[in-house]
Amino acid sequence: MAPSSPAPPGRPGPAPPDRPHTTTGSRLRGVGSWLYGVGPWIRSAPGTYLWLTTLVVTTVIIHQMSPDFEEAFLRRRSTNLHELSEDPLRVLIASAFWTDNGLWAPYAVLYTVFHARAERWLGTLRWLAVAAAAHVLATLVSEGVLAWAIRNGYVTPAATHTLDIGVSYALAGVVAVLTYRVPSPWRHVYLFAVAVFYAIPLISGRSTFTDLGHFTAVLIGLACYPLTRGRARDEGRDEGDEGRDGDGARPRSPRHERPRHPSGNQPGHSDQSKQPNQSSDGSSDESHDGPGYPSPHGTGNPPAQ
Repeated sequence: MAPSSPAPPGRPGPAPPDRPHTTTGSRLRGVGSWLYGVGPWIRSAPGTYLWLTTLVVTTVIIHQMSPDFEEAFLRRRSTNLHELSEDPLRVLIASAFWTDNGLWAPYAVLYTVFHARAERWLGTLRWLAVAAAAHVLATLVSEGVLAWAIRNGYVTPAATHTLDIGVSYALAGVVAVLTYRVPSPWRHVYLFAVAVFYAIPLISGRSTFTDLGHFTAVLIGLACYPLTRGRARDEGRDEGDEGRDGDGARPRSPRHERPRHPSGNQPGHSDQSKQPNQSSDGSSDESHDGPGYPSPHGTGNPPAQ
C-alpha cells in the first residue's frame, strides 16, 4: 500500500491583536498628567489642601496606634471641659488636626466641595478667619452649655472628659458662609437645606452638645457676612484662576475697548475716500496749518509751477 502524501499546511490564521504593554514609566506619566491637571485647582486653595494633607498624615498615624493608646492620645487633644480648663489654646489648635473616625477620604470630598471653593472666593485669610471663628466659638458655646447642664444635674460629671475632636465645626461655618456665594433665588434654597440639615439633629430629642455646636457654627458662618462684602457672587468663572489679587479675589478690570481715532476711524484703518489727493510732485491738494486741521485760507489746488 502506497504511503499517503502529507496534507498541505493550512493557511495561518490572523495574528492576535497586541495587548497594550503598560510599563512603570507610562503609569508615572499618567500620574504626572493627572497631577498637572489638578495642580492649578490645588494651588488656588493652598490652605485647604495643606490642612487636608495634615489630616491624611494624622489619620495614618492613628492607624498605627493600639485602641487604648489611641483613645488616651485623642482625649489629650480633645476640647472637653477638662482639657479646656487645663490648656485651652493647645487643645483648640490640636483638635483641628485630628479625627476620631480614622477616615480621610470623606474629608477630601468635603474639603474640595466646600473649603476649597470658599477659599478661592474669599481668599485664604478671610476663609481662615471664618473657619477659625466657627471652630473656636462653636466649641466654647457648646462646652459652656455642657458645663451648665453638669452643674444643674442634667448631665453626669463624667461628661467633662468626653471626646470632642475633629473639624466639623469649621466645616459647618464654611458651608454656611457659602450661602452668600449662591446667586438668588437659589440662595434661599441653599440656606434652607443647610438649616434643615443641621437643625434636625438638634430638635430630634436625642441631641448632644455637638449638635448644638454644629448649629452654632452655622450661625457664626452666617454672621461672617461682612467678610464676604466686595466678593462677587457669580462672575461666570472661578476666582481661583490666574489674575487674583493678594487676598485671593479677582481684581475688577475695565472692559477692553479699542480707542477710537478723533476722525471716527479705528487706529490703523484709514478711509481712502477722505485722503487728500497727491499731485505728481508729492504735494497734497490740501494745505494744513497743523496735523489734522484744515487751513483757514481755503482748500483749493495750488497754482501750477
